[in-house]
Amino acid sequence: MRALREARGWTLSISAQALGVSISYLSQIEANHRPVTSRILAAVSDVFGVAAAALDADDGQRLVADLREALAEAARTEAPVTLSEIRQVATQSPAFARRYLDLHRAFLRLDERMKLADEAVGLDEAAAASSLLPYEEVRDFFNDKNNYIDNLDRAAEALAADMGLTDAVSAEAAITTRLADHHRVNLRLDARGDLMRRYDSDARTLSLNPAQSAETRTFQMAYHLVATELAGLIETELAQAGLLSPEAVDVCRVGLGNYAAGALTMPYRPFMLAARELRHDVEQLSLRFHTSLEQTCHRLSTLQRPGERGVPMYFVRVDAAGSITKRHSATRFRFARFGGTCPLWNVHEAVGAPAGFHVQVAEMPDGLRYLCMAKTVWKPSGSYLAKDRRYVLGFGCELQYADDFVYSQGVDLTARPEPIGVSCRICEREDCAQRAFPPVDKRLEVPANERAVVPFRVARG
Repeated sequence: MRALREARGWTLSISAQALGVSISYLSQIEANHRPVTSRILAAVSDVFGVAAAALDADDGQRLVADLREALAEAARTEAPVTLSEIRQVATQSPAFARRYLDLHRAFLRLDERMKLADEAVGLDEAAAASSLLPYEEVRDFFNDKNNYIDNLDRAAEALAADMGLTDAVSAEAAITTRLADHHRVNLRLDARGDLMRRYDSDARTLSLNPAQSAETRTFQMAYHLVATELAGLIETELAQAGLLSPEAVDVCRVGLGNYAAGALTMPYRPFMLAARELRHDVEQLSLRFHTSLEQTCHRLSTLQRPGERGVPMYFVRVDAAGSITKRHSATRFRFARFGGTCPLWNVHEAVGAPAGFHVQVAEMPDGLRYLCMAKTVWKPSGSYLAKDRRYVLGFGCELQYADDFVYSQGVDLTARPEPIGVSCRICEREDCAQRAFPPVDKRLEVPANERAVVPFRVARG
């Protein structure tokens, strides 16, 4: 709050007047002596033009959680750093804290590479492990942007309007016409195997895979179109991103192209209004905009335009092994950065029982409650000899927004929520029978003459 005010050269008086609060109240907020209510949060978001998720406690909480886990991993045999010390570092020296986390991630990657090198026999598996770095960089870039790229989103929306692309118009037909008329690009359905898209610049031919769904093919066409027409904006974003490696730049270019393709096929304002009208029914939204469930869920998590924000949502894609392969969030929902996810989260239930939607009211250790939805989807391989890909799509919102979602219908929102956590290694819950690992920053007690489901207890004090 103080940084936002000082960046504009505002006094406490000017800022307090703009926010509709007293000077003393604002001063107490800036000194961390008063909490920020949802009303103040919304006012700050509108006055300063920044995303609410960037202002709420989530960024600081995320930094505290990451520091706590990293410190515990790095010093297992030493006395843990107290939570108050960690919070002080995160609040007073956030740049230093992030640099420490960068070093810790580098250490983990190096440690993993060393272990892989020991295990690998004639296989360069260690080199493969190091390729995770660019994706981590890009993931952090989108996280810092609150999963919303304003210039690119507005440009894609303007392009959709210029094409006459609405929910009543076939996106496939409109994009096909645009590619042919403006870029002399021909389409062919001759890509095979796992190839989804290939462009031959000499023949000006875009090849698509006929085994993919119509929604996937349309999205690939949209990607090619925005990568051509919005290339300047994409390169500007890349230049400002501050990515450290050429590989991360390449990965981010694809990510920005995917973002723009989603913004083209689901233009911001029409899509947001439809989401409100349909109470975020992703199946109905998919039918209206001719998009896949994954594309729809991903787009819902990006509706954070200043002054026209949608409901803050998180979105994840989880594979059959429980690994998160895609994650985006405009909420305070915390994802594990190091290690696995909570086994009590309903995305794991959906892996084992793939029929229909799974709805869960869950509570994180910080007391925040969420309405969580999960559904299994299949992506066809197009061949008997190749297995179809199966994923779980998880999405949700804080419980205060549950009535805006059709999935809350018939759910007792006042019932005791399912207690879930970020990761077993840092989970504060002492009575969970699903623990896979002990908490790394707590002392353990192992009773000699008794045995429970979990064979240890977390020592108190």
